[in-house]
Amino acid sequence: MIYPMFAMVLLTFVVGGITFMARVNSVKTGTVNVRYYKIMQSGDVPESLIQKSNNFTNLFQVPTLFYAAGCLIISLGMINQLTVILSWLFVLSRVVHSYIHITYNHILHRIVAFMCGNLCIFILWAYIMVAAPSLEISRFATL
Repeated sequence: MIYPMFAMVLLTFVVGGITFMARVNSVKTGTVNVRYYKIMQSGDVPESLIQKSNNFTNLFQVPTLFYAAGCLIISLGMINQLTVILSWLFVLSRVVHSYIHITYNHILHRIVAFMCGNLCIFILWAYIMVAAPSLEISRFATL
């Protein structure tokens, strides 16, 4: 579980770096006025820059559910073939989603990758909810 979680962290930093470089280049080339970045509004911004920024933001949304599930799976001792495969499939779907989003941005391709990742997260959480009550630690949970 640690490796797929770290892979998501790496993806976030890679996309963050790509976004940062695109922003710096947009100012250097005069495509975007540096004042735009003060509040990220009121300016003519190239679509490709918006795509990169939006993708970077996306990496702090659904993936938080992945990190939470991963931490629970590790702490509850639920690591098994299913959780590891689902985790890697989620990471792969996010890599594909990011690639599509920051390159050719075909909406149908992007939504398929996005929904595959969401399905993986849903199954991970369903597995946690089904398997956790049978664990010894669940006796101490009160909700």
